[in-house]
Amino acid sequence: MDHVDVIVVGAGISGVGAGYHLQDKSPDRSYMILEGRADMGGTWDLFRYPGIRSDSDMYTLGYAFEPWTEAKAIADGPNILNYVKRTAAKYGIDKHIRFNHHVKAANWSTDEARWTVTAVTDGHEVQYSCNFLFMCSGYYNYARGHTPDFPGVDSFAGQIIHPQFWPDALDYTGKKVVVIGSGATAVTIVPEVAKQAAHVTMLQRSPTYVVSRPAEDGIANWLRRILPSKLAYALTRWKNVLFGMYFFRVARQKPAMVKGRIIDMVREHLGPDYDVDRHFTPRYNPWDQRLCLVPDADLFEAIKAGTASVVTDRVDHFDAAGIALESGDRIDADIVVTATGLELQLLSDVAFTVDGEVRDLTKTFNYKGMMYSDMPNLASSFGYTNASWTLKADLTCAYVCRLLNTMKKRGLRQATPRIQDDLEAKPFLDFSSGYVTRAMDRFPKQGNKQPWQVHQNYAKDLMALRFGSVDDSMEFSNPVPASAPIATAKVPQPA
Repeated sequence: MDHVDVIVVGAGISGVGAGYHLQDKSPDRSYMILEGRADMGGTWDLFRYPGIRSDSDMYTLGYAFEPWTEAKAIADGPNILNYVKRTAAKYGIDKHIRFNHHVKAANWSTDEARWTVTAVTDGHEVQYSCNFLFMCSGYYNYARGHTPDFPGVDSFAGQIIHPQFWPDALDYTGKKVVVIGSGATAVTIVPEVAKQAAHVTMLQRSPTYVVSRPAEDGIANWLRRILPSKLAYALTRWKNVLFGMYFFRVARQKPAMVKGRIIDMVREHLGPDYDVDRHFTPRYNPWDQRLCLVPDADLFEAIKAGTASVVTDRVDHFDAAGIALESGDRIDADIVVTATGLELQLLSDVAFTVDGEVRDLTKTFNYKGMMYSDMPNLASSFGYTNASWTLKADLTCAYVCRLLNTMKKRGLRQATPRIQDDLEAKPFLDFSSGYVTRAMDRFPKQGNKQPWQVHQNYAKDLMALRFGSVDDSMEFSNPVPASAPIATAKVPQPA
C-alpha cells in the first residue's frame, strides 16, 4: 500500500492550491492528490454549458500566489480551467495527481496514526494510507443535479437538459429555448444562448438580485501597466476583498437602502416601462442569497434586444409543445434547460470510520470552517457564500500546513478538535438559497462561539487562521514512537 504524509482529495481549484501550499510551507511532507474524474479543474472542467464563467472576479477567485493576468476580471470557464492547469504544471503539482480515483471510504487508526483511504479506479478498489487527509472535493454532487419533478415531462416532445450535463453537440440555433431558474447559471445561459436561438425565456418562480459589472477591471489593467504583475495583482485583490466586505456589511446593516439601489440600477438598464417590480425585485433582502453577477449587462441587453425575456410564474405541467403555467399562460419550447440548482454533498459522501467506529459527520460541529469535532487529522476546504471560494481555500490550506508543522515540531502525530464548552447548534450556513436549505440536514452544525463558528468574513478568518492560536479547542496527541524515524520525502519544487 502506497503511503504519503498527506492525501488531498480533489484536483479542482482547492486541491491544486493545497498542493502548492504543502510544497511551499511543509516541503518535507509527501502528498498525492486523488481525483475522481479524468482531468483536473473540478467545476471548471465539469460544467460545459454556454457562457460558463465565474461569478466572482478573478483577482479574488485566483490564487494569492499566482497572479491572474488576463484582461477580463469576469472570466469564462475555459480560461479559468487553463489557469488552474497552468498553475498545476508550473509548480509540478500535476505530477502528484492520480486521476480516475473516486474515494469511497476512509478509516483512521489511532495506533498507526494514519488514514487508510479506499478509492475505486478502473472498476476495482485500491487503498492508500496517509497521516493527514485533506478533502478538497467541493460541496456538490458531480453525478446528479437538482431537478424538481415536473408533471408531464414524459409528454414533452423536445429536449430537457440540466446544465450540469450539457451535451457537446446540442444545436439550439433558431430554436425556442426555456431556461427554468433565476440563479447564476440561468442568468449566464440566457444571454449566451440568445445569440443564436430564436428566443430564450427565463422562467422563474421568483426574482433574484441581478447586478451588472464591467467584465474588465479598469483599475487592475491600469495597475498592471505601471507596476510589477505580482504587486498589481495583490493591490487589486485587496481592493476587491475590501469592497466586497464593505458592500456585504452595508447590505446587512441597511438592507432597504441597498435593495433600492440594486433595483434602481436594473431600471436604469431596462427603462421605465419594464416591469422591474415583478421580474427583478426579490422578496428577500440582499445577501440572504448570493447576488447574480452579469458582466457588461449582457442579460439586460438581450432583454432589450428582444432575443430574451423573463416570465415570473410557476410550472403547472409540461405538454408536447412546451410548458403550461399556473397562471393559465403557456410557453412553447423546443428545448427546456432546468437550471434549478445543485445537489449539495458533504465531502463527496465518503464513509468515515475511526478505529472501526462509523462516524456520522452530520452529528459533528465544524471547527474554524474546516475541521470536525472528534475527527482526527481531517480537514476540508469550503469557500465563502458571499465572496470567492479561493479566498477561504487559501487560508484553509495554509492552516493545514500550520497544523502539520506544529505536530512535527512537538513530536505528536494527531490533531483532534474537541468541544470543551456547551455549544448551541446552528446551521452550517446561514443562507436562504434553495440548494442550501435542502441540504443543511446533511451537513455538520456550527456553534455559537469561537472556534466553532463559520465566518463569512475574510478579515476574521485571516486573523484566526493565519495569526490565531492552533491550540484553541485542539487536542494534540499520539506521540511519535521512539523507534520510528520521522520520514521525509522530496517533492517537486516551483520552477
